[in-house]
Amino acid sequence: MRTIVADAIVLRTYRYAEADRIVVFLTEHQGKKRGVAKNATKSRRRFGGALEPFTRGRVTYVEREGRELVRLDRIEPVTSPMQSSAGRVDGDAARALGYTSYFAELVDEWAPDAMANERLYRLAASVGDAMSRAGSAESLARYFEFWLLRLEGVYPALSACARCGRTLVDGAVLDPGDWQFACARCGHGALTVSRDAFGWLCRAAAETPAAITDDGASVEVMRELEVVHARLIAMHLERDVRSARVVRELRP
Repeated sequence: MRTIVADAIVLRTYRYAEADRIVVFLTEHQGKKRGVAKNATKSRRRFGGALEPFTRGRVTYVEREGRELVRLDRIEPVTSPMQSSAGRVDGDAARALGYTSYFAELVDEWAPDAMANERLYRLAASVGDAMSRAGSAESLARYFEFWLLRLEGVYPALSACARCGRTLVDGAVLDPGDWQFACARCGHGALTVSRDAFGWLCRAAAETPAAITDDGASVEVMRELEVVHARLIAMHLERDVRSARVVRELRP
């Protein structure tokens, strides 16, 4: 038996027994864990509001050899998804909270159990921090999708057409045959990425999450990339992401 104190991000919880919760959380160095939070529905001192999806903080948990579930003793939150709604009008605040659940679900789907993925953790932590700023939550969502897919080796190369090698400065077509970007002459498929959208992707590859929220991208660019990213995510997971539908329903 050993006690571990680690930086972690809460991904989801569900009921276990009468007053307990199972908490799924991603640690920076030990990977994804599942733990029992005893009396979580009653103990404000140990958990309080720290069990909301995408809360980041210091967790204390106990591992026992041969047991899959750890015992989660305490979470000391550093950032909370509630901070994402601060300074936003009501509708925008609700959408920002919806996006934090969306991010948490994507990380949960991608992160393997008990296998460290420090790049994924750092991406999630930096996006969580950026959500507390009063910038564009939708731009941040497209940024998160882009980098999540890129880190996992799923995002197509932006450098050149996968067929002829031509530079993709004028936009691209996402070819469903091999899910690579091709130029308009070589590509075949309905998913097109305009020049403006492709330029936004190139900026996202070089900018921080905080900078991208102030980018000022148009609604049309965001919708283009939303469709492309949703297809890439569904192709990889072999299903749609449940919380993405909730975010869409919260739009004006």
